Amino acid sequence: MELRQLRYFVTVAEEANFTRAAARLHLAQPGLSAQIRQLERELGQQLLDRSTRSVTLTPVGEAVLTHARAALEAAERITHTVDEFTGLLRGQVRLGLITGAGVDNFDIAPVLADFHDDHPQVGISLTEDTSERMLAALARGDLDIALVGLSATELDPGVGVDIVLDTHIVAAVPAGDERFGESVTVAELCEHPLICLPTGTGIRGRFERACAAAGSVPEIAFEAGAPSLLLQLAARGLGVAVVPALTPEDAAAFGVRTVPIAPELRGQLALIWRTDRPGAPAAKVLLGQLRIALTRSKRAARTP
Repeated sequence: MELRQLRYFVTVAEEANFTRAAARLHLAQPGLSAQIRQLERELGQQLLDRSTRSVTLTPVGEAVLTHARAALEAAERITHTVDEFTGLLRGQVRLGLITGAGVDNFDIAPVLADFHDDHPQVGISLTEDTSERMLAALARGDLDIALVGLSATELDPGVGVDIVLDTHIVAAVPAGDERFGESVTVAELCEHPLICLPTGTGIRGRFERACAAAGSVPEIAFEAGAPSLLLQLAARGLGVAVVPALTPEDAAAFGVRTVPIAPELRGQLALIWRTDRPGAPAAKVLLGQLRIALTRSKRAARTP
């Protein structure tokens, strides 16, 4: 029995599907199936029921799953303990960002470049996705750190949170558009074509909940992952954009004016990581550097 076989078994159990598990593990499906069958032969028991489209655990498999996870966590703790004792940083750090965050809000590239210069033996993987999918990836253990937009739903208590941006959510229209006064209600916004971030993002989630509370259904004309693109579309009159608040200078640069939404809606951007399982030393170091850099960016944004 090998640790990698236990990891394969746990992944198949979590995905309930060999194809998805193989993709997550970056393996060919036949090879994954062969490894699981070899593990079952060594144990003398069938761990997975393959008789239906969705793979399920047998009673023996359910009992083994708990111990398999514990064995993998123990092996990870051993590696991390040795690394911390020797001061060695190695391995892989997996970072997730909401689309556009590294361009529109924070300059992530210098942080990653400095980390790579200091620790060239550590690999860094960077992905962009929606907040919902990154939260799920963090729960599965596929991400170490993520920068996400928070929706109104409560986070898993096993997640650490550092809010790096807290701002108003506003409506943006062309600079010369006077259809709204000093503020606009959610219900009034829903009477117009809207330009929004994709489903699964924090601001979209908060806005949709506000619409539901008002008994309104939004008409989404355009979706884009970067707020800057939403503003460009709004400036051309393609709809009303729902975006984080802008400075007057930024609004003028994009050719829009912003209108507060009533009742007040707020968007929050946060760094998140797991606190209920051992983290790799390299991930802890990068997390600390990101928290410092993003806090500085937050302070700079507040400075007149």
